[in-house]
Amino acid sequence: MRNICTKCLVLLMALALPMGFLSGCKSSKSATTATTNIKPNADEQEVVRYCYGPEYNSDKEHFRASATGESMDQMMSEKKAMTEARSKLAAQIETVVKTVTDNYGKSSEVNKKEEMLGRYESLSREVVKQKLTGTIEICNKQTKTKDGNYKTYVTIELAGNDVLSALNNRLSADQLLKVDYNYEKFKKTFEEEMDKLDTQ
Repeated sequence: MRNICTKCLVLLMALALPMGFLSGCKSSKSATTATTNIKPNADEQEVVRYCYGPEYNSDKEHFRASATGESMDQMMSEKKAMTEARSKLAAQIETVVKTVTDNYGKSSEVNKKEEMLGRYESLSREVVKQKLTGTIEICNKQTKTKDGNYKTYVTIELAGNDVLSALNNRLSADQLLKVDYNYEKFKKTFEEEMDKLDTQ
């Protein structure tokens, strides 16, 4: 009798195992399908943003900025987008360069550090303004809205090495700074900040 019960139990377990596996697969599949079939609410519409996304973000080698401009005039929409993109790029570069000059200035052993830091920042701002003219447009898309307006999406970039080279030329030529200026140390500080852009 015990032997028969044991056989029945084994048979039931053998039948239950595939059923459990199938139901597990089914629920997993339905969960995946539910995730991919998510739709916006009836009063919402998905918006396409051209020239945006991970491939247009700044990284350790390039500063990048994306922007959008809209106008009844086609050229004006592009001009608005480019102006906004340049403004964003300038702010981004200035933030990185300020951090670099602060960190570099604090670690250098010179007298009158505050005066030196002010000088570094002043020269760096000049360089950023000059270098913005050398930006490259890596994406430009135009659409026309249902209202008849033109909408321009752009992304521009500037190589980090171009900024570093321009900074080096300006700082090493400055009479006040060149005595204590160390390019290798400055470059190392700059590259450390650029590396952080990859993680943002």
